[in-house]
Amino acid sequence: MQRVSLFGYAKTTKAIAKVVQNAVFYDDKCTKPFRDKNGFKVNPSSQFDAKYSSLEIPSPAIPPSNPLIKKAKNLISEYDYFKDTSPLKVWISGTNGKTTTTQMMQHLLKDKGSQAGGNIGVPLAKLRADAKIWILETSSFTMHYTNKASPNIYVLLPISPDHLSWHGSMKEYEDAKLKPLLTMQEGEIAIVPHRYKDIKTDAHIISYKDEDSLAKHFDIDIDRVNFKGAFLADALLAMAIDKILFDNIDYNKINSFILDPHRQEELRDAKNRLWVNDTKATNIDATIAALQRYSDSPVHLILGGDDKGVQLDELFEYLKNKDISIYAIGSNKDRLHKLSFKYNINSKLCLNLKDAIVKIDKNLKTDEVALLSPAASSLDEFSSYAQRGDEFKEVIRDIS
Repeated sequence: MQRVSLFGYAKTTKAIAKVVQNAVFYDDKCTKPFRDKNGFKVNPSSQFDAKYSSLEIPSPAIPPSNPLIKKAKNLISEYDYFKDTSPLKVWISGTNGKTTTTQMMQHLLKDKGSQAGGNIGVPLAKLRADAKIWILETSSFTMHYTNKASPNIYVLLPISPDHLSWHGSMKEYEDAKLKPLLTMQEGEIAIVPHRYKDIKTDAHIISYKDEDSLAKHFDIDIDRVNFKGAFLADALLAMAIDKILFDNIDYNKINSFILDPHRQEELRDAKNRLWVNDTKATNIDATIAALQRYSDSPVHLILGGDDKGVQLDELFEYLKNKDISIYAIGSNKDRLHKLSFKYNINSKLCLNLKDAIVKIDKNLKTDEVALLSPAASSLDEFSSYAQRGDEFKEVIRDIS
């Protein structure tokens, strides 16, 4: 009898438990065994014994350094477990924009039988096995543990430093993002940044340098796409898959897509001043993309949080000599303040997010922009980036 060990009592593993037999959870937060409302047994991690486990499937967020991972003898990913399901599989990854690209692609292909899932919030175990297409936002965590599954089409957005404390180094992070190319087969397609155009793979490589090169390759009229800035590339990549699979370009449909909150979300206060909620910018590239969008105006920039061990000099090299003032919050605010001094950038230490908004409110002029684009995770002070963004918007609404 096969016994499946599920590492972590989380969304992905809870969904898997309902489609496998003899599943047992092992969780670091569990202090004594219990059965959940579905009758599944949840044990402390310390009780895992590889001798009594036929298969181990981790929650993607569990790092390689975790003792459960080190003890496992038959470790596979969620993607590996569902590798033989019938839908055509499109994986989307990269450092920034993969969620929006996935959502846009699902918006374009839903009427053609697609379902979206993966890191976007729907575990593979909850997707229909009889769907025609699975569009999967795919994290570097998942790909680190995936050794058997690979996509039919792989869409890779640019890679920049992120999750380095989890992976251990930039090389390990980049290797995880490129890993699917190693197992893709002839006839399958990978759309990748130009720097990876010569990577060894059996897949057909389509490389791109920028939005213009993407549009040219797929014969898309960029002037007919309403999205600008960082969202333009997301839209073009989604349209590219519609073109590859169905030889279709639908400008009206892509332009009808509504962006999620928390990404360059603009709002006005009672004094008609512009505030931008870009709380989902949790790394350097996302913050730079937001700053590029507002490069014509002086910017009051709220930075800070858990930077996950990333070197920040690249960001400050970009910030220097620009009309930008920094308001530093979060667990890395002292580090940000010191870097501001090093690069001769105006900076204010703030007690928290609300304090930063209060300080900006005293200085913000009508032709300037107040931008929350933290280049860091929110989990040092908030439960999620969404909570951080919601607090930002709530405080703005109270300005009189």
